[in-house]
Amino acid sequence: MQGTQQSLPLALVRGEPVRELPADLFIPPEALEVFLESFEGPLDLLLYLIRKQKLDIVEMAIAPVTDQYLEYIDLLQGARVELAADYLVMAATLAEIKSRLLLPRPELEEEDEADPRAQLIRQLKAYEVIKDAQQRLDALPRLERDVFQAKVLPAPDIKPVLVPPSVSLVELAGAFAAVLKRVEATEHHHVRREQLSTRERMTQILAMLEGKSYVPFEQLFDVSEGRAGVVVSFLALMELVKELLVDLIQAQPLSTIHVRAY
Repeated sequence: MQGTQQSLPLALVRGEPVRELPADLFIPPEALEVFLESFEGPLDLLLYLIRKQKLDIVEMAIAPVTDQYLEYIDLLQGARVELAADYLVMAATLAEIKSRLLLPRPELEEEDEADPRAQLIRQLKAYEVIKDAQQRLDALPRLERDVFQAKVLPAPDIKPVLVPPSVSLVELAGAFAAVLKRVEATEHHHVRREQLSTRERMTQILAMLEGKSYVPFEQLFDVSEGRAGVVVSFLALMELVKELLVDLIQAQPLSTIHVRAY
């Protein structure tokens, strides 16, 4: 016993199947615009048909592409003329190219006739480049579509605390190099003095720091003593830092180094 196969309903309205269209159903002509929105123009449709058949644009077979294009145009019957005008122009162009390719060429023709597809192929290649660029740009993250700006305001009772950076050995060496340059600039004013010991210079530096909050690093050196005196002062300062008698401080990165006594 064979069962009868039931046809699917056209639609479901409030859970009830509808198997026949209402007699008074009105479909406006503008409804076809939704169908056309899948293509941005006649070149977009033509490029879609070529890619669908996996054809090369340069070696495009006009006959099958034209047939498919005309089938698509047949679907536009009943639509507004101004809506499908560009598609009709492209259909006429394809039909003309197809007819010129099918017609036999005169044997006495000396010059080779230009390929009637050449201009259309140039337009398709240019359109393909622009379309691919558009797709790549559209794939990039877009503000307010893929990424969103976050706006956060700090609480009114929060106050920033500035933490002074630690003085690195590189910055200390740079400050000492600047002092040595000052020594070289005043070398002709050099007066030879009795060489001081590191311990005596440590005592002098502590005396200079006494009663002062911060003293710039450069003020602890007397360039008139020459390179030897400056080196003794630097070694004495490093010994004071090692024994935790003085501290090196910067107000902010890459700023002037200051010295203070504990």
